[in-house]
Amino acid sequence: MLEQIQSEFDLNFQALPVSIVLMRMIAAIVLGGVIGFEREGRGKDAGLRTHMLIALASCLFLLISQELAALSFGGDADKQVDPLRLVEAVTAGVAFLSAGLIFARNGTVKNVTTGASMWLSGAIGMACGAGQMGLALVATVLVVIVLAAVGLLERRLSGKDNQAK
Repeated sequence: MLEQIQSEFDLNFQALPVSIVLMRMIAAIVLGGVIGFEREGRGKDAGLRTHMLIALASCLFLLISQELAALSFGGDADKQVDPLRLVEAVTAGVAFLSAGLIFARNGTVKNVTTGASMWLSGAIGMACGAGQMGLALVATVLVVIVLAAVGLLERRLSGKDNQAK
């Protein structure tokens, strides 16, 4: 019985080798962390750890779906694997977390950009889980460009940088 319990904790994947699973999870953490680092630097409520966890969770859900697809549930006619359902579920879950961060104060809405960055971290995590590390990397670079470079341009055009000095 002890051997059976121990076997439940073994890293035995049917769909992917353990090294690939770990690489995808680490990539999700790192890329989510890049986005979170930018948000953390701006003092936003959802920062480094939040973005890392969202990307990792999204990656894990995709990895789980690949493992479920590899399991035998009977004949092929009985087996229905719909990856879009999982993508929808992960997207809805991350959107729920993101929406919880957005609030209105004194007639202005706050944290919309951070909510959007959380949603993007989820998408980047799903890309990692699906083995699309190149796509995840390009998306991360583009997100950081939008957050940092466009944010800087936006502050300069609005005159907020000059007022702070």
